[in-house]
Amino acid sequence: MTFSTDSPAPLEWKFSQVFGERAAGEDVQDIDIISTIEFDKSGDYLAVGDRGGRVVIFERKDDKDMDITAAWHPEYQYKTEFQSHEPEFDYLKSIEIEEKINKVRWCTTPNGSLFMLSTNDKTIKLWKVKERKVKKVKEMDPNPFVCSENALLAERSFVSGDHYHLLLMVIIAYIGDAGIARCRKVYAHAHDFNINSISNNSDGETFISADDLRINLWNLEISNQCFSIIDMKPPNMEDLTEVITSAEFHPNYCNMLAYSSSRGFIRLVDMRQSALCDHSARILQDGESRGSKSFFTEIIASISDIKFATDGRHILSRDYMNLKLWDMHMDTTPVATYKIHEHLRPQLCDLYNNDSIFDKFECCLSGDGLHFASGSYSNLLRIFSFGIGSEEGITMEASKNPNRYLSVEDHNAPHNDGDSGGVLLSFY
Repeated sequence: MTFSTDSPAPLEWKFSQVFGERAAGEDVQDIDIISTIEFDKSGDYLAVGDRGGRVVIFERKDDKDMDITAAWHPEYQYKTEFQSHEPEFDYLKSIEIEEKINKVRWCTTPNGSLFMLSTNDKTIKLWKVKERKVKKVKEMDPNPFVCSENALLAERSFVSGDHYHLLLMVIIAYIGDAGIARCRKVYAHAHDFNINSISNNSDGETFISADDLRINLWNLEISNQCFSIIDMKPPNMEDLTEVITSAEFHPNYCNMLAYSSSRGFIRLVDMRQSALCDHSARILQDGESRGSKSFFTEIIASISDIKFATDGRHILSRDYMNLKLWDMHMDTTPVATYKIHEHLRPQLCDLYNNDSIFDKFECCLSGDGLHFASGSYSNLLRIFSFGIGSEEGITMEASKNPNRYLSVEDHNAPHNDGDSGGVLLSFY
């Protein structure tokens, strides 16, 4: 895939479907709040993780072979759900481990089975979702007083002196397929800090998990050992200058991965160069960020999420203020920068005082790599398309109003409530 200078055909974004609607006046429990979502590569399945440690899977119910048009919207139906994680307590460190699902990732499988990884702060699990035919057993007890024929049989039996026995008719009916999830592997006790990323390799055999200071390489079939390919922990923690914020494998090359840092760097790593990849990285950094600096410069430069485009050459990154598209062949400047929170720049001091400036937002790309989306405050989402004159993008509110286009500037700075209030997004 190559990016052209021509603007892509404009897309009409509209409301399509709601999952998990609440009754009027029903309170939303904290454990029911969605914490992560992920489409599989085909777009046929959608996995949703929540703060209660559950994973819910939805499946497309329309014709999966039909061509997607601008006027057509896929519809999803509930397939299955399972309890992925339970709350735990680490007795060695005397800390509670939440059941909240941080990430879910679909695994590539050659035989069509559904495999997925899910993780909370400390433990990663591999799940297999199997199709099982659901049958319902129904017993029918024919009452002799209901039918005249049965009454006649009962009378004849009484006259002949025989005992009349009621017949039980057992009917086994096939009512459909259901997904049954089973845990195949548990990858635990490998991270001292909370896991912020997991990513499957294109080889279909390995994956990485990342926390603030370490990236581990796992084999899907081996759960009791892993290899630390990146360890940023200094001998003295007082010398710590940055932490890992996100990590992802290259979509095509199994030897390459990228990870972002709190200093605004994106490091590209080739695992063929060294077993330990700490010092063999190629760095992408916006040259403009090296200019004038203020107290908030490094804070807002921290990259909270990165995603590879399907072409493997471009990377989308999200920091507090901007969404940036990078070409791996250009180290010092992004291909495009889309301003999301520029209207909040005069309020950075207030955002710092209520800790909102440390909120993290995710980003995603469409399959063709031409459309990007990221969340904002007040249930707003921003959508951009690569091309001339598309810097403004589209602002929409995640509501049931299908035509509700808003201006971000109409919303004041957020109040800190322990969560970013952003919108979780995923393209397929």
